[in-house]
Amino acid sequence: MPGPSPGLCRALLGLWAVLGLGLFGLSAVAQEPFWADLQPRVALVERGGSLWLNCSTNCPRPERGGLETSLRRNGTQRGLRWLARQLVDIREPETQPVCFFRCARRTLQARGLIRTFQRPDRVELVPLPAWQPVGENFTLSCRVPGAGPRGSLTLTLLRGAQELIRRSFAGEPPRARGAVLTATVLARREDHGANFSCRAELDLRPHGLGLFSNSSAPRELRTFALSPDPPRLAVPRLLEVGSERPVSCTLDELFPASEAGVYLALGDRMLSPDITLEGDALVATATATANAEQEGARQLVCNVTLGGESRETRENVTVYSFPAPVLTLSEPSTPEGKVVTVTCAAGAGALVTLDGIPAVVPGQPAQLQLNATEDDDKRSFFCDAILEVDGETLSKNKSAELRVLYAPRLDDSECPRSWTWPEGPEQTLRCEARGNPAPSVHCERPDSGAVLALGLLGPVTRALAGTYRCTAVNVQGEAVKEVTLTVEYAPSLDSMGCPEHITWLEGTEVSLSCVAHGVPPPSVSCARPGEAGVVEGLLHVVREHAGTYRCEATNAQGSVAKNVAVTVEYGPSFEELSCPSNWTWVEGSGQLFSCEVDGKPEPSVECIGSEGTSEGMLLPLASPDSSPRVPSSASELAPGIYICNATNRHGSMVKTVAVSTESPPQMDESTCPSHQTWLEGAEAAGLACAARGRPSPQVRCSREGVPRPQRLRVSREDAGTYRCLATNMHGMDARTVTVGVEYRPVVAELAASPPGGVRPGGNFTLTCRAEAWPPAQISWRAPPGALNIGLSSNNSTLSVAGAMGSHGGEYECAATNAHGRHARRITVRVAGPWLWVAVGGAAGGAALLAAGAGLAFYVQSTACKKGEYNVQEAESSGEAVCLNGAGGGTGGGTGAEGGTEAAGTAEAQAGGEVFAIQLTSA
Repeated sequence: MPGPSPGLCRALLGLWAVLGLGLFGLSAVAQEPFWADLQPRVALVERGGSLWLNCSTNCPRPERGGLETSLRRNGTQRGLRWLARQLVDIREPETQPVCFFRCARRTLQARGLIRTFQRPDRVELVPLPAWQPVGENFTLSCRVPGAGPRGSLTLTLLRGAQELIRRSFAGEPPRARGAVLTATVLARREDHGANFSCRAELDLRPHGLGLFSNSSAPRELRTFALSPDPPRLAVPRLLEVGSERPVSCTLDELFPASEAGVYLALGDRMLSPDITLEGDALVATATATANAEQEGARQLVCNVTLGGESRETRENVTVYSFPAPVLTLSEPSTPEGKVVTVTCAAGAGALVTLDGIPAVVPGQPAQLQLNATEDDDKRSFFCDAILEVDGETLSKNKSAELRVLYAPRLDDSECPRSWTWPEGPEQTLRCEARGNPAPSVHCERPDSGAVLALGLLGPVTRALAGTYRCTAVNVQGEAVKEVTLTVEYAPSLDSMGCPEHITWLEGTEVSLSCVAHGVPPPSVSCARPGEAGVVEGLLHVVREHAGTYRCEATNAQGSVAKNVAVTVEYGPSFEELSCPSNWTWVEGSGQLFSCEVDGKPEPSVECIGSEGTSEGMLLPLASPDSSPRVPSSASELAPGIYICNATNRHGSMVKTVAVSTESPPQMDESTCPSHQTWLEGAEAAGLACAARGRPSPQVRCSREGVPRPQRLRVSREDAGTYRCLATNMHGMDARTVTVGVEYRPVVAELAASPPGGVRPGGNFTLTCRAEAWPPAQISWRAPPGALNIGLSSNNSTLSVAGAMGSHGGEYECAATNAHGRHARRITVRVAGPWLWVAVGGAAGGAALLAAGAGLAFYVQSTACKKGEYNVQEAESSGEAVCLNGAGGGTGGGTGAEGGTEAAGTAEAQAGGEVFAIQLTSA
């Protein structure tokens, strides 16, 4: 058995909730008014669906109750204060069920509202017209029967995916069902082939349900545009039997042109047109052919149909028959001197004309006779026929050629007696003869039998030149003629007639000539580039004649040029600029003596020493020399007088050369030491740097980085790195020198630690710092009897552990180096309260003195318990100055070197009192 439906479960749960609330209400408020309730109060149910209604009350003991409705019921469940009933097959658009209970002589009622909805299952778009003219309106109508409630419906008309119109039926009565949407739309070209549809939407989302939509089947719209003008027909007015003529039919402003139908016919014969579309224009072309049965007047029809409408055009065509005339020759090919008859004839009604002479009447032939001569060969005869058709004159003609046979003839125009051809390009050798039939021509050389290849394309060579015998032969006879062939060619300059290199000797007389080959004979001229005149006649040779000459040979076939190098030779000669009389050799430069001698051909030069250390020595020259007397390096060159001899095949010349030597600057450790030392306070002097070289170099030294100031005495600031530069006309040399400045020692600092004082048993340290170069040796002098004194490794620190009275006194620190000695002193006093007791006991014999000393000690200790003592140097007054917080000052002594320095303070505690000493250095 199936379980309760979800609606029944919800109704029961609601009923129990109402009962619970009722019991609670009875217990809490006894006077609360009673009521009846119906759930759901408002319901929306799909048409034909079912619904559970729950009727309840808070009356504790209702007398009776029920649910009044006109709808069908399927089941009922009851309780003391509730009633649940299922309503089925709900079809009415709207009903109002009533829940009632009888309680305490009163009737309690609750009224509900049940509405039904129906989905848009049927969406219908009224069919569209088969063809719709562009620019005219058509109607779109959409029906959605039964769907509702109408107030929740929205209908949309669409073109493809584009919305055309959208209408909502909000505000319609709740009971209204179904809807119709109609719209008028202007047909456009773009609508051709477009799909139109209708979409229905039932929006029940405000009632807690969904959105139900459906669309109609799309309907395609076909639009068209047809021009009101008839087609344009292009046809011939006359059509000859058996001929073919093109016809065309054109119609513009046609859309869609591809959907149009075309009918094209000549009389009762339909033509097969070829359709061409050009935008909105349609062109139909066909070939019209007529036969003999159609002779006479006919009509050509063009009909264009589109969208159920048509446009038509008719044109008249006259079909006629006009055969071509006939032209005959009695002897088409005849020997020279024979009579020939020519006849021209045509069909009935045609008037013929033979070579401009008409026939007597239409339909009769025309004739002429002639005695054939050479001039009649290949003569053409013309036969014209004229026929009038439908007011238009038509003409046809025929031609024929007469052939006259005659013997060969060799004319100068076709076979000249003299031929002149350029060499090289391909030529067609022609010697043509007149004659009928066409004669054969043969040309050969009588002397050698060489034959010209007539009529063939070939290169022209010099070997073809000469005189030929040409013979023309046909069946009618022969003709003979002598022909001379001349081959012209461009000039050429070879090494025999015009050598590339010519040598002349200065002072002789010569001429510059070049012989060239060519046809016709060429003219030759030679000139120097850049000069206007040409070289002619005898020349008296000078050196200026040397150079390149351009010789050019010219004739009618062209020109050729050639460069001729002329060399003028002469004996040797010296020039001071290229081979100086005095030469200075720089040591280490590797330079060789350059002695260039003018001469052609180039002379050989040799320079040999004639006296002194250079005697017999060979002077190295800038050009390579394999002589064994040439030194292997320039350092072996010896100064002196050398004799230079220049020789070539035209003579020799001698020149004297004086050779001297010089050298660039050079510095080393011996002339410029790299480390030099100055003494502070000495008179300022320059660096000890010199250089070797010839001429004598100049040496300048400067400090690197910060420039050295000008001062009379040497200062420590003069120490640093200096750069020394030696220069002469042959170069320079540089050297770096480090300068150190030494000075006497000075004790710059002598200090005690801890500063301020030492108590018995305490520790103290004395530090001595000295300034000196070279570094000073530190030594100390301590008071006599001072024991247990410690020194640091370099003696700069003196330390005492467990100070005693013997450690009190004067300490001296001395600094010593090679330039002197300097010392400073410092006094250390070790004191405490026990010292005063010992002094009082020693003077116990004098009570008054003891009392005074005690009083003084008391006053001193009381006044300075929290202050400091200033202990002066031994040579000072020794009075103590109290330095307390009330404003006491710190005293100091002046040392032997003029320096004053506070050694610092230290505090020591004994017997509850604090004492301090101040150490002042000397």
